[in-house]
Amino acid sequence: MSFNQPEDENPENIRVILPNRKKGEMFGLVEKLSGASRLSVMCEDGFTRNSRIPGKMKKRMWIREGDLVIVKPWEFQKDRADVVYRYTQTQAGYLSRNRILPEVIDMFK
Repeated sequence: MSFNQPEDENPENIRVILPNRKKGEMFGLVEKLSGASRLSVMCEDGFTRNSRIPGKMKKRMWIREGDLVIVKPWEFQKDRADVVYRYTQTQAGYLSRNRILPEVIDMFK
């Protein structure tokens, strides 16, 4: 597909990264920063998880309260998770407008 052709706005042509459901990833909304690269995230399944920012993301991506993120819950402790990706405000607005976000965490209306 060339860049000069207009893109169709259907679910197959989504412009942003989405959570990989096969790996257990899900959307989350940052509620509170706890310091030491730890934060509380309200996940799309209704649970609030204590999440951490892995070392490879720590210096590259700054996360604030109210940010939309992708989290991956730990397999052995379901109340904890790792942050995989942070969306920009533009990307979060795009997901909200196209009704991709679950109603539980859609604060970008």
